[in-house]
Amino acid sequence: MTELAASRPGPRKPRELRDVHEFLDQVRLRPGMWVRRGSLQHLDSMLVGYAVACEIHDNDESFDFWNGGPFSQWLWKRTNMAHPSNLGWAVEIERAAESAGTPPMEMFFSLLDEFRAEQGRARSTQER
Repeated sequence: MTELAASRPGPRKPRELRDVHEFLDQVRLRPGMWVRRGSLQHLDSMLVGYAVACEIHDNDESFDFWNGGPFSQWLWKRTNMAHPSNLGWAVEIERAAESAGTPPMEMFFSLLDEFRAEQGRARSTQER
């Protein structure tokens, strides 16, 4: 087993998860269980449902995955898009993945890792 694989948490029950990023880590482990046909549009819908449930239950968790939210804004810059896409991050990643011959879910998690790394650097810079 590689060091990276050993450092990733194993499957957990939803009630054990603290935020949307821990949920996405679970999706990464078993995408076929969570997301029909590996569709990022289905994942996007699931994440919107997650955010709505947080609001209904007065959970103040920040949510990066709204269309036009932090992940979308980062993605538009990362992919050098002249204008934000009204279609949303899921459609644009699926299009890019098809052009690159890469599975969309694989591309999403690669981009998510980059986004998280940059967000981590931005937060640590702001905290100084």
